Amino acid sequence: MDYNTSNDSEKEVSAQPIPSLEAAVEALLFVADSPVSAGRLAEALQVTQGQVERALDDLEATYAERGLRLQRAGSRFQLITAPEIAPSIERFLGLEVRTHLSRAALETLAIIAYRQPITRPEIETIRGVGSDSVLRTLVSLGLIDEVGRASTVGHPILYGTTFEFLQHFGLRSLEEMPSLEELPIEAESDEPDI
Repeated sequence: MDYNTSNDSEKEVSAQPIPSLEAAVEALLFVADSPVSAGRLAEALQVTQGQVERALDDLEATYAERGLRLQRAGSRFQLITAPEIAPSIERFLGLEVRTHLSRAALETLAIIAYRQPITRPEIETIRGVGSDSVLRTLVSLGLIDEVGRASTVGHPILYGTTFEFLQHFGLRSLEEMPSLEELPIEAESDEPDI
């Protein structure tokens, strides 16, 4: 289907109404099995990336008060359910309660979220302890992933957050995370993590 509006007089009249570009973008996001770029959507719909981005903005506004949300991470997009409905969805589907993260995992995840992309040695410098086990756990849960290699000696792995991270914390994008200045500072505790 051609969604270009520049040549309306030359379009064929068909028995089936042509869906709006917004509806077509929504349908592609619905069937996509993973986050998709605006460029890929534009290519599939044979329109410009700017047209797709306007349709995505319209969809995001439409979903603001509904049961679905448009999640963004950089130039990739995905339809998700509204985070505030998660408990009802979990009950409906009979899913187990979400995985609870240890303090060490949360600490490591926060460092990655705010400093990404970041290497294991940089994380360990900030935390002051080894982080191999915690990183493996976070990767296995799909909350972080390898996003590249540093151009330093040894080319260590660079870690960053994933779409699953955004979903786990009910965020549509990383921009929704509070700034570091807004976060309360917690006093250090000598109690061991459980």
